[in-house]
Amino acid sequence: MSQTKKDVQEQFGKSAESYVESKVHKDGKDLQMLIEMATLTGNEKLLDIATGGGHTANTFASRVKSIIALDLTKEMLLAAEKFITGNGHQNVQFVEGDAENIPYANETFDVVTCRIAPHHFPNILDFISEVNRVLKENGQFLLDDNVVPEAKEYDIFYNTIEKIRDYSHFRAWKKSEWLQMLEANGFEVEEWHRFEKVFSFEPWCDRMNVSDIEKKKLTKIIINASDDVKRKFAIKIEDNQVVSFKGEAIVLKAVKKY
Repeated sequence: MSQTKKDVQEQFGKSAESYVESKVHKDGKDLQMLIEMATLTGNEKLLDIATGGGHTANTFASRVKSIIALDLTKEMLLAAEKFITGNGHQNVQFVEGDAENIPYANETFDVVTCRIAPHHFPNILDFISEVNRVLKENGQFLLDDNVVPEAKEYDIFYNTIEKIRDYSHFRAWKKSEWLQMLEANGFEVEEWHRFEKVFSFEPWCDRMNVSDIEKKKLTKIIINASDDVKRKFAIKIEDNQVVSFKGEAIVLKAVKKY
């Protein structure tokens, strides 16, 4: 297993319960957007990759026949199972597995979901290829992840602060990169939406157990950012402390065509 994946297991093993309770993950309007984009009859077999706290699987559980909730980290799976079964859902299985090497046969699933996770994957094209492989023809891939603006300066800023905050962060991709990678690998992007997310600095750090030293480092980088960066990310600073900043994400529906 690569060091990046070991980092993911270590980070999310420590943070499992906080991700179940995280407002960004639990109450995001993007969950409703995913549901609205999906075409469902109630008979679908769904795979939720990197299920994390289980919020996506929980949202879809009453709308499909069965779900496999897949995650690299045992502690996350245990937290997700407690959350989902606590809500009365009995049609979800919890499986330890790698997003870049999915342990299922070709054309097994009608729908694949993946929410707020691909920025941790070190081999993004392997992930996309695996999603394509396990989906049936015309199967739906519902993706939701943080992205970076197209300009290089903004890309570098966001990925830099995320990597300091969370060493298991690999890369948030540009919107154009997602469209290009999916369409080059057998998918047709039918619908996509951009939306903004406000990150409150302290909870954003605390969710990843950021040390005081790293918080000071992040604060310095953000305060010393260019005026363009501060404007683009709507950075709020009070009394030399970072209050919040604004990021962006996309949700999209891609259909497997070949």
